[in-house]
Amino acid sequence: MSRTALRICPLCEATCGLVLTVEGTAVTAARGDRDDVFSRGFVCPKGASFGAVDSDPDRLRAPLVRRDGELREATWEEAFDAVAAGVRPVVERYGPHAVGVVLGNPNVHTVAGALYPNVLLGALGTRSLFTASTLDQMPKHVSSGLLFGNANAIPVPDLDRTDHLLLIGANPLESNGSLCTAPDFPGRLKALKARGGTLTVVDPRRTRTAKLADRHVAIRPGADALLLAAMAHVLYAEDLVDLGALAPHVTGVGEVEAAVRDFTPEAVAAACDVDADVTRALARELAAAPTAAVYGRIGSCTVPHGTLASWLVDVLNILTGNLDRPGGALFPQAATDRTPRPAGPGRGFALGRWHSRVSGHPEAKGELPLSALAEEIDTVTDAGEPVRALLTIAANPVLSAPDGDRLDKALDSLDFMVSVDPYLNETSRHAHVVLPPPPPAQSPHHDFAFNTLAVRNQVRYTRPAVPLEPGRTAETEILARLTLAVGGMHGTDPAAVDAMVIEQTLTTSVREPHSPVHGRDPGELTALLTGENGPERRLDLMLRLGPYGDGFGARPDGLTLERLLAHPHGIDLGPLRPRLPQPLKTRSGKVELLPGPIAADLPRLRQALAEAGRPAGLVLVGRRHLRSNNSWMHNIPALTGGSNRCTVHLHPEDAARLGVDEGQPVRVKGAGGAVTAPAEITDTVRPGVVSLPHGWGHDRPGVRQTHAATDPGVNVNQLLDGSLLDPLSGNAVLNGVPVTLTPLTGAQL
Repeated sequence: MSRTALRICPLCEATCGLVLTVEGTAVTAARGDRDDVFSRGFVCPKGASFGAVDSDPDRLRAPLVRRDGELREATWEEAFDAVAAGVRPVVERYGPHAVGVVLGNPNVHTVAGALYPNVLLGALGTRSLFTASTLDQMPKHVSSGLLFGNANAIPVPDLDRTDHLLLIGANPLESNGSLCTAPDFPGRLKALKARGGTLTVVDPRRTRTAKLADRHVAIRPGADALLLAAMAHVLYAEDLVDLGALAPHVTGVGEVEAAVRDFTPEAVAAACDVDADVTRALARELAAAPTAAVYGRIGSCTVPHGTLASWLVDVLNILTGNLDRPGGALFPQAATDRTPRPAGPGRGFALGRWHSRVSGHPEAKGELPLSALAEEIDTVTDAGEPVRALLTIAANPVLSAPDGDRLDKALDSLDFMVSVDPYLNETSRHAHVVLPPPPPAQSPHHDFAFNTLAVRNQVRYTRPAVPLEPGRTAETEILARLTLAVGGMHGTDPAAVDAMVIEQTLTTSVREPHSPVHGRDPGELTALLTGENGPERRLDLMLRLGPYGDGFGARPDGLTLERLLAHPHGIDLGPLRPRLPQPLKTRSGKVELLPGPIAADLPRLRQALAEAGRPAGLVLVGRRHLRSNNSWMHNIPALTGGSNRCTVHLHPEDAARLGVDEGQPVRVKGAGGAVTAPAEITDTVRPGVVSLPHGWGHDRPGVRQTHAATDPGVNVNQLLDGSLLDPLSGNAVLNGVPVTLTPLTGAQL
């Protein structure tokens, strides 16, 4: 007999509500939940394929432990015994920094990935943390940290109320949004146009989003910061700066005027390949719109000046008075945020509190560049011990980071490695222990991270749609037991981890004057928590202490887990609202428009102007497909094929000049190596640009991903040697990098 169950989709940042059809313990269909308070029935091909993702036969069903050089199935007890025996000696002999931790993209899509990694890092005490953020959005975290004093205070465009939206390096019709959680992003953009608004897209490719736009500016890859700086210049030069209600909360407006003085539209025209009149029009239109928002994403982050571009996005929003106002860019308020503290000066944001051992890269937000992981393992220096043991959690850096070949070899040299992963993939195949989480239908879901980036305040929670299969272990328990095993408490009841976090949180909260539980007894509050297990009790705790919470009875109509469970389609908490100055944690208590590290990096941007006249060859950019999310969906037949193919896009003019025919194999070579893939000739890329998608290259031995191996594609990141980084954030430069292209024939293949 079939039944239905609700589930929030964990397969991209849109976080759409799903209605699953369940037969026995199998999910046989998925459709959009029309009653979901946020997504209102929208679903994309990924969500519709939830059942296929959930039932993939290549998902590991039991732990693997390496014995006599081979990974073999083991019990959970044997697996965690092996983890403790492998990691603890490294910590005790070489110190905690000799243990590295890699957190991948799917961590932010799970309850366990939100609740436990920080506890694990605290138990280890390691500074050797690497995450997918330094292959994606770290420039935005750094610019937000410097501007607002909080690396996680990221304004999002008010899509449903804005009159003018400028997208730079973003393709939400394919990505469904990024650092901007918005179910049905395509529908929201069409609604913007239907109400008379304007959509402008700046992108070297004529993407699906660009085709929808009123204006598409085909910028030269990597020149985003120059164009944005020139737009800021125009605002000052033409007396279009108007901070409005922001003025009392901002410092440094005059300093920014001086900082962008050299970046005239004429000065940047050659470097951007954008006519000066177009740049002026972009700035004037932004200033003239009743409300407007500038939104930059991965294309503007993964370039040499990614942090400067991210900073300038918010500078433009501020100079036009569009930050923190309806229709502009606002700070969301998630239900699990800590109780807002009173506005006032904070501790600020610091960069470079420590540095990587080999190349001296500064940490950002407690993280080192993932591009540096291989050298941190395989290079001996006098600056400390190399990484000798590694924990990877939902991460596949052999494919996602530059120079996977070097990292592949480095992983083989580790003393010990643990992977928490449902697949034996290009990275986890090196592990000594693989700990597989259950399929998503067997896990609960709440979007801790993405609700802090949502275009509307709301809260939703779904319990597992299917009971945990016998022999499986919940992902929350896996990470709790991993924390205990690496922290020297192997064998302790995993519930102790949640109890410890609850105790620490309440002990702190009762001491905070602004907390709704100030002065109360932590033990009494602990007894009031509800939930079927530790993770649910922690969710209840966060909801009750949050900005909409009941404060453990202080606000009787406030949120609790019990109230949320009574609303299975979620609770709408209203549109985004102005919040300044409360979110600011800078030392001044204001938006610091020209922070010192930004000012110190601007000469490097001026140098880019001086180099603009150099002969330009081909440069590489990535691309995203609606049915893909990095490397972890290529084993699902329904999500591959069609236009989701690993091909080299190049413009007809470049194809004619190089003698390339449609479908012909071409060799693309970069600083890190070369790959061969079929050519796809299209005018959707501008001349001088070639494009390869991310996440392919499933052809390494020892991988158990049957479908992915039938059409493996090539690893675009192998074209990079890992040396090109945005210096402020440590983010890898993945776009706008020089490559050469050679058509192959006959004996060359």
